[in-house]
Amino acid sequence: MCLEEEDEQTINKALQEWRQGDASLDDDLEFLHLADLSRPHSNASIQIAASLKHNGETVESKPTPVLQEVCGIAVLSQTCDIVRGCRERPFLEVAPLVEVDKQTVEEIRRLKRPAYAYVPAVAREQLVADLDRTMTVEKSLISALNRIPGCKTDDQRRDFALALARKRSRFPFPDDFVTAARKFQRNMVKKHDSQTEEGAHLRAIEEIRVRAAPSWHDEEVELEWWLIKEHDPEGVQADWQTFIDKWFGLFDKTGRFDFGMPTACRLEDITARDYVESDRLDLDRLSVS
Repeated sequence: MCLEEEDEQTINKALQEWRQGDASLDDDLEFLHLADLSRPHSNASIQIAASLKHNGETVESKPTPVLQEVCGIAVLSQTCDIVRGCRERPFLEVAPLVEVDKQTVEEIRRLKRPAYAYVPAVAREQLVADLDRTMTVEKSLISALNRIPGCKTDDQRRDFALALARKRSRFPFPDDFVTAARKFQRNMVKKHDSQTEEGAHLRAIEEIRVRAAPSWHDEEVELEWWLIKEHDPEGVQADWQTFIDKWFGLFDKTGRFDFGMPTACRLEDITARDYVESDRLDLDRLSVS
């Protein structure tokens, strides 16, 4: 049975309105992933495996579809792919919307949580797109949903696309760098939300960038750091030098890594060459072992 021409036109017409970052909060939305129920480790697969065992059913070691109800979805596919005909490009990529606390929403908005994407239209409900979970659907399913325009400005659309790009293009730092930076990382994460002078300074940082010379894989590596601040700390007097000394004093320099004094600056104070030759440090994905 093939798609009727009338249905094809209906689907294509509906999808002309959709854009990357758009969302839906329709009822009865479910998300699918595959699991080995003999070794479950997500909440959904654990519950299903437990239910099967409780009912006396055999749990086999094989790929098993797991459906989980979600409160909404966000479209990840690029707009140019969304609006193309459903016969030519039948599939779209979506992510589930999940609820997080207000502080986490703000961190995601500022691109500090690469596992998520900020969706302005549903941020008031504290919903964000979970980029660790994606699903492919046919366009007919999306065309039947109630569309919520996710992004309303060019800046919002640009930030959403950037969040998707960062999820898949994070730099793979060497293992010994991750080990050397562990105390540094733990302190930055632990103190970020504290209502202290240190916490205020950490919240003012937009991103951390680091460049290795001659390269990450040389026997001796000189690191250059930039703490790119969005603004100076709010409610306290700026004292970047004190906290830079504290933070980077936690970095283990006993191995092949060394560096001089890191720099706290605004984005306009760093050269384009320094920016493109350095790598962004995502603290929540560096290491938490």
